[in-house]
Amino acid sequence: MLVDAALGNAPWTVFAQGISVRTGIAIGLATFFTSVVVLLMWIPLRERPGLGTIANAVVIALSLQVMISVLPTPESAGWRLAQVIGGIALVGIGSGLYLTTNLGPGPRDGLMTGIHERTGIAVTPVRLSIELVVLAIGWLLGGTVGIGTVLFALLIGPSVGYGLRVVGWLAGSDHEVPPGDVHPELEA
Repeated sequence: MLVDAALGNAPWTVFAQGISVRTGIAIGLATFFTSVVVLLMWIPLRERPGLGTIANAVVIALSLQVMISVLPTPESAGWRLAQVIGGIALVGIGSGLYLTTNLGPGPRDGLMTGIHERTGIAVTPVRLSIELVVLAIGWLLGGTVGIGTVLFALLIGPSVGYGLRVVGWLAGSDHEVPPGDVHPELEA
């Protein structure tokens, strides 16, 4: 939804779009290849993929490519902004669903937790650093950066926190998922 709104993408999508612009391959394929490279970066971090890790890499790439061809591109700024906000909300709910399965982190989340575990640096600065690096490289390669990118950066944390609470509520969980970081126990 962010890609079709053309108001700026999430950092990793900016990166994949930049690769797509430079190489001519489809953005979904660029996303998949990026996931594979990120998974290779897990090796020195001694991270272990799970079924969810592989499913994340495949499903995100396929979903991105299929939805780009299916979704209409809104013309008015209001509808484009609504599509960005709706996309961020859906990422939050989807993250809540996938993170509660305990089937393994997605490639990008595993990179973040692996760096955290090997360096002792808190999750928040590790994730922020990764996001800023891929955003800068993607922008230099020709990926779209804009208000949608800023909104994603500001709203994705609360959106994932909300998604985790909704999934917990739907599952009948008695405990509240703490707001903020997805893995607050890793901040220590």
